[in-house]
Amino acid sequence: MIHVPDVAAAASWYERLGFTIERTHSDDGVMSWALLSFGTTEVMFSEGGRPSDAHRREVDLYIHTDDVAETFARIGGEVDVVEPPHDTFYGMRELIVRDLNGFWLTFGEPLAHSS
Repeated sequence: MIHVPDVAAAASWYERLGFTIERTHSDDGVMSWALLSFGTTEVMFSEGGRPSDAHRREVDLYIHTDDVAETFARIGGEVDVVEPPHDTFYGMRELIVRDLNGFWLTFGEPLAHSS
């Protein structure tokens, strides 16, 4: 559960990256909660978060993907890229981006599956 200033804006932003909006809840016509999925990964957003201009927020999301290069090709021009695709010492190929609220999303795949 990540608290954000605007749940509808967060859900829309993640949907553009390929997440699926599974369920939402609204209070007085304003989306106050949302559950989104990306493959088998799920994340929930709830109202009440504060805006921040910090370089890195309190929460990072790690999302397993089958193809970091394809993910980067699809979303790289539409997001704030923190680190382009790179190999890590712990055997992953990763892409790190920042969402509309400053939270980092790392998309990762095992190097054995990278091309």
